[in-house]
Amino acid sequence: MARPRKPLLSRDRIVETASALVDAEGLAALSTRRLAAQLGVSGPSLYNHFRTKDEILDAVADAVSAKVDLSMFDEDDGRDWRTALQAWAASYRAALADHPNIVPVLAQGPGRRPAGLRVADAVFGAMVRAGWPPAQATYIGALMRYFVTGSALGSFARGFVDDETAYDPADYPHLGQAHLLAEHRQKVDEGAFDTGLRALLDGLSLQYAAGVRGAWAKQETTSGA
Repeated sequence: MARPRKPLLSRDRIVETASALVDAEGLAALSTRRLAAQLGVSGPSLYNHFRTKDEILDAVADAVSAKVDLSMFDEDDGRDWRTALQAWAASYRAALADHPNIVPVLAQGPGRRPAGLRVADAVFGAMVRAGWPPAQATYIGALMRYFVTGSALGSFARGFVDDETAYDPADYPHLGQAHLLAEHRQKVDEGAFDTGLRALLDGLSLQYAAGVRGAWAKQETTSGA
């Protein structure tokens, strides 16, 4: 039998198939045996491209990170740090919202994943260029990852059942409309994200203004002395 002109497998094909499986059925559904069956190959064939299932999951997670827009952090973009951070957070959340089942892997941090590291590098570099001290820039990167991944891990609105008899006013006098939340999931979850993001940025803006007024300058003078 003649050999196929193109190989049956490639890293990209494996990652795309694994991503679709995780999206549809969750992390627990992914196994090398299941993935190989979906690809129509034998299990050992996968090891020509990935040594372990964890490497495959890393690649799936990194493919999601690669979808996050980083253009707002380009030095010639012209946006101030707050506007850039807001635009990036929205892009970050959108990428995660499209692939919520992989978020627990992303929440562990970038590790050695190239796209994830580019995200971390872009955020840190932009904050330092804007005048944030390196330690504060690190905190901001961590804070934003906590906030965005946390918002993508689950839906507040879906945490309530749509049965109007489920929340007895005698027990929960303020949850009379809670059964309607699931019906308005997107509006509630997006509104909560936008509200939280504005609150974070407002707080950071106050810190930034205070630092510019003298705290950071004083630290630099002290360290220089």
